[in-house]
Amino acid sequence: MTGGPERTILAVHVRGLHGMCAGCRVWWALLVPYPCWQVEWATSRQARASVARFLSGVR
Repeated sequence: MTGGPERTILAVHVRGLHGMCAGCRVWWALLVPYPCWQVEWATSRQARASVARFLSGVR
């Protein structure tokens, strides 16, 4: 049984460069809060590194 529903789903879910279709990315964006914990972690690590560089130059 290959027909309508399968073709419709495959026509809409066209894989992009990142590996996910636009519709799936929209759904994932709704499920994941922003800013996500990974962004917060990376931002805090960058801030700590810059403060450490500044303080090491002061001493």
